[in-house]
Amino acid sequence: MTDHPRALKLADRIKVIVATMLDTRVKDPRLGFVTITDVRVSGDLQHATVFYTVLGTDEEREGTAAALVSATGMLRREVGRQTGVRLTPTLEFIADAIPENARVIEDLLSEARGRDAELEKAKIGAAYAGEADPYRKPREEELEDDLEGDLDGDLDEDGGEDAPRREDA
Repeated sequence: MTDHPRALKLADRIKVIVATMLDTRVKDPRLGFVTITDVRVSGDLQHATVFYTVLGTDEEREGTAAALVSATGMLRREVGRQTGVRLTPTLEFIADAIPENARVIEDLLSEARGRDAELEKAKIGAAYAGEADPYRKPREEELEDDLEGDLDGDLDEDGGEDAPRREDA
C-alpha cells in the first residue's frame, strides 16, 4: 500500500464498515469473536486487504475464515453503498499474525530472563581468570622516581631531560 491520503481514508472507512457489519448484520454461527485490526487499500483503490484476529481455538479460527469468505459479497456490497466510490474494491480477508508474533516475543523474553537469572547465580562464586583489573598501570616506584627527578630539575618544560650546557659559549 502506498501512502495516498485518499487510500488511507478509504481504508479507515472500510475498517469501520466491515467491523460494524460483522457485529450487526452477519449472523453466521461459524463467526467467532472477530476483531478487525487493519485494512490496507491499494493505490488505485481497487483492492482492500482486511486483517483480522479471532479469539479462540484453531477450529474457531477456521470457521471464522469460512464465514468471512461466505460473507464477502454482502460486505463488499455494503462497503460500496456506504463509501460511494465509483468502483468498489474487492475484499480479501487475511488472519493477522500479531497474536502469534506477540506470543513468540513473550516466550523469547521469558527465556532471556531465565538466562539472566542463571548468569547472576553463576557470578556469585566466580573469580577473575587473571587480575581483577587487567589494564596496565605504571609501577608505583617509577612514578615516585619520576616525581623526584622533576623536583630536582632534571626535566625541562616538555618533560625531556635538559641538554648539557656548554660553559665556554
